[in-house]
Amino acid sequence: MATTKVNERIFLSSPHMSDEGFEMEYVKEAFDTNWIAPLGENVNGFEKELAEKVGSKAAAALSSGTAAIHLALKAAGVGEGDIVFCPTLTFSATANPIIYQNAIPVFIDSDYETWNMSPKALEEAFQKYPEVKAVLVVHLYGLSADMDKIMVICKSHNVAVIEDAAESLGTYYKGKHTGTFGDYGIFSFNGNKIITTSGGGMLVSNNEERIAKARFWATQSRDQARHYQHSELGFNYRMSNVVAGIGRGQLKVLDQRVAKKNYILEFYKRELGGLEGVEFMPNNEWDEPNYWLSSITLSGKVRPIDIFDALEAENIESRPVWKPMHMQPFFEKFDFVGTDVSEKLFENGVCLPSDTKMTDGDLKRVVKTIKGLWLK
Repeated sequence: MATTKVNERIFLSSPHMSDEGFEMEYVKEAFDTNWIAPLGENVNGFEKELAEKVGSKAAAALSSGTAAIHLALKAAGVGEGDIVFCPTLTFSATANPIIYQNAIPVFIDSDYETWNMSPKALEEAFQKYPEVKAVLVVHLYGLSADMDKIMVICKSHNVAVIEDAAESLGTYYKGKHTGTFGDYGIFSFNGNKIITTSGGGMLVSNNEERIAKARFWATQSRDQARHYQHSELGFNYRMSNVVAGIGRGQLKVLDQRVAKKNYILEFYKRELGGLEGVEFMPNNEWDEPNYWLSSITLSGKVRPIDIFDALEAENIESRPVWKPMHMQPFFEKFDFVGTDVSEKLFENGVCLPSDTKMTDGDLKRVVKTIKGLWLK
């Protein structure tokens, strides 16, 4: 007879397939029709349904969010020697494609109000680098950047805007989906994201012609010819029909996943909000986050390492806030504009378990472990 493990692993954010089995219906269809290549009804359907969900005119289903950023930069005309502004507080996948294009990243600090790109630091960066080609904006942990301020600044400088909404599918800024304010938006369906295809990404834009071009590049830039002919550099970036089927099923439960992420954050706020030195991620009136990862900062005697170690001892996963790009060995040679906000968030930040499969019992286990540190 099977028994439940008392210390069963609690993950930070792991894949969560629908209880209804939506994903398998589409995957089975792909197998039954033998369409398992990077084309087929699921690919077309996922592009259409995702675009409709977020309110964008067109979408291209790709192998990863990183591939989507890469093609967005290429579509925006970023090339060798061009400068691209990029938040420093992000995962390296935001910055890496800038290097793929032989361009030059300039890293921009965060602000405490949003944890995202500081409009003030962005203005300073434009004064220092007026010839910038594109601005990459990230919506960190499902929190929206202050897009009104950022878009006013970018439009005044006539520069392309690309939104890295990898962590913010389901987040709204003033009633509009993140990823749809700039010229291009990208989403990720990596295994830890709010919905997942195991791996995959999507590029969205209201510029249907550029999305068509991105699909062309993503399919090895194969020209319309009987033979294999290539007039441009191509990439093997298209999403498979099987993976896209998983995505179509997952999209049906996105709203459920957002609701559970919000529930998790509110649970933590009730139980941990009164602890000395604990402050939660910001919540602005214009922001409806998906709260992909519930995150806190610490300013008292208990430090992030204390929480990491205590949770790990109980077989519970947690993580630091992203280490800023300008502090990373590979990227430290590039310029940084700002103060020390991103560094302080990294130094003091903790990402708490935010898995949508967590029960109240799991949440209580996490909370009990953390509270115990304040009793020592």
